[in-house]
Amino acid sequence: MASLQFQSSNYESQSPADELLIARITELHAAISKLESLRPSKQVNILFTHLVKLCTFPSNIDTTNLPQEVQQMRQSLINLCGRAEGLLELEFATFLSKIPEPLNNLNLFPYYGNYVKLANLEHKILAENGVVNPKRVAFIGSGPMPLTTYILAMHHMKFTQFYNFDIDETANDVARLIVASNVELEKRVKFETCDVMDAKEKLEEYDCIFLAALVGMCKEEKLKIIGHLNKYMKEGGILLVRSAKGARAFLYPVVEENDLFGFEVLSFFHPNNDVINSVVLVRKPYNCMAA
Repeated sequence: MASLQFQSSNYESQSPADELLIARITELHAAISKLESLRPSKQVNILFTHLVKLCTFPSNIDTTNLPQEVQQMRQSLINLCGRAEGLLELEFATFLSKIPEPLNNLNLFPYYGNYVKLANLEHKILAENGVVNPKRVAFIGSGPMPLTTYILAMHHMKFTQFYNFDIDETANDVARLIVASNVELEKRVKFETCDVMDAKEKLEEYDCIFLAALVGMCKEEKLKIIGHLNKYMKEGGILLVRSAKGARAFLYPVVEENDLFGFEVLSFFHPNNDVINSVVLVRKPYNCMAA
């Protein structure tokens, strides 16, 4: 927006290229905010496709140094992206649940290729840190299209039990329909409707827990959830947290090393291709209560 003026001196620390990028993202936020609906449509798809392309442009933007009005715009944009992503996944999951062999047609989902790359990357990072064929994996915030679970279960962890947690019963219902199309997968992939903050002793059952990027939309919520997982997951358990860096942080919340108090940090990976999420791998130490 040409008339947009930033008063914060911190903003001056951004490069001219980053200033231009933020201005263009701000324009897109204004256009998306005016949409009557975030359900998939030609206009919605064009705006969000443009936004994703902008946010995956190489950038070293530090979102902690942005002025307050840009911080507020960023939080609003994350919320809008979360709602739009949920609606997109629900529409495609509902469609897939009604056709033969839906698991063989996952590639119809527009961002399927990105999920394949991300799941392959996460499996590689897990394996490099000694997590190979875990018995039980939990995915917190699985949604109606738990593509990571599908990809890992079918191609990488063929003997692992997957437990998908989501707060939305409708999302779980449609995901169950898709899994029910495959007898073998249905035995290994389960769904539970609950708020992660209500899951306590059950969290001790999992060797590895995935925390979806949009579980905990703001920093305060994210920190509460990470702290809750640290309290209840088993010692030696692995937590994989999806984060974001640079301009990608206008799409998803950021998790930094100092947000992971109580965990041993194993790996931080920031992609430089069309994969959006950073991957943070941590372990809950053994005998962490002894001190």
